[in-house]
Amino acid sequence: MAFELPALPYDKTALEPHISAQTFEFHHGKHHNTYVVNLNKLVEGTDLADASLEDIIVKSRGDAAKAGVFNNAAQVWNHTFFWNSMKPNGGGAPSGDLAKRIDADFGGLDKFKEAFKNAATTQFGSGWAWLVVKDGKLEVVKTGNAETPVGTGATPLLTIDVWEHAYYLDYQNRRPDFVQSFLDNLVNWDFAAENLAKA
Repeated sequence: MAFELPALPYDKTALEPHISAQTFEFHHGKHHNTYVVNLNKLVEGTDLADASLEDIIVKSRGDAAKAGVFNNAAQVWNHTFFWNSMKPNGGGAPSGDLAKRIDADFGGLDKFKEAFKNAATTQFGSGWAWLVVKDGKLEVVKTGNAETPVGTGATPLLTIDVWEHAYYLDYQNRRPDFVQSFLDNLVNWDFAAENLAKA
């Protein structure tokens, strides 16, 4: 079962001016696609050839011999999740149960944003910042390189990609500006709420 590059959930111009079509051409069309192509090559003819993406991540995590498999599988999953963590005219504030949980676990939306921005801007080098639910509580976590909460006992609700290729064409070295723009203009609270309801 070969994996395929999933289509973006919106047109590549839909998040302008916050993320340009050019960034999507490289980030989705080249980077994400390369992870898909590499993963298919790495699992072809192996015991992982017919496994789901999540199973491949779990079965290859921590296995030095399968580091390439893990890195590509996790990056395919993480990027797909990231595209859905954004939407045109996003941002604003969550509602319903998600809003109540953010108030209870962070002390309000502003405190959550502060924690999330701090995680995203202090992740050294490449990686991700996540809003997850673990043991019934919302948390902000960061992961390096391809690492992902998948299979760790935490359920991801939303993420931001802070690899340089995610923002460099639009923001150069200004990662904090990219993270702020994500929170103010792009974050898809509906997607996060759906993930919380399934957790």
